[in-house]
Amino acid sequence: MAIKKILNYRTSNLRQKTLPVTTFNEKLTTLIENLEDTMYEMDSQAIAAPQIGVNQQVALIDMGQDGLLQLINPEIISSSSETAIELEGCMSVPGRYGEVERSRMIVVKSYDLHGNEVELTAYDDIARMILHEIDTLNGILFIDKMKKEVTEAELEAYLEDE
Repeated sequence: MAIKKILNYRTSNLRQKTLPVTTFNEKLTTLIENLEDTMYEMDSQAIAAPQIGVNQQVALIDMGQDGLLQLINPEIISSSSETAIELEGCMSVPGRYGEVERSRMIVVKSYDLHGNEVELTAYDDIARMILHEIDTLNGILFIDKMKKEVTEAELEAYLEDE
């Protein structure tokens, strides 16, 4: 088990575009294992490699019953014009939450650990998480797209409504 430190956006350069993965080998497998261990240790549903200081286009999404989605060199192929505004947060932006508008449906192209191309259609919460993590891989944080910041009191009320 290799838990890595989550970098804070104030003290780290999370605003740079990450580099594509070019070699699919044991080092990539180790990176994915480290990301997975760290994500679950932090009780999160998603994580991107730059959050642990790795400048590569790799992210993970916990899709619940559907398992762990590995996004390697992900690229949005298409997205719906139908959007939703929902609350988001980020491990690298502790204590801040806000409303972000994102597409409700996306088609994403990515690669698996062996370099095989994978295409996935995602909706609602999964689409939102994928878009959030791809933004992170491109040096964009949710606070850059936030329509409204949510206070602690508003956050508590929001969580009670769920």
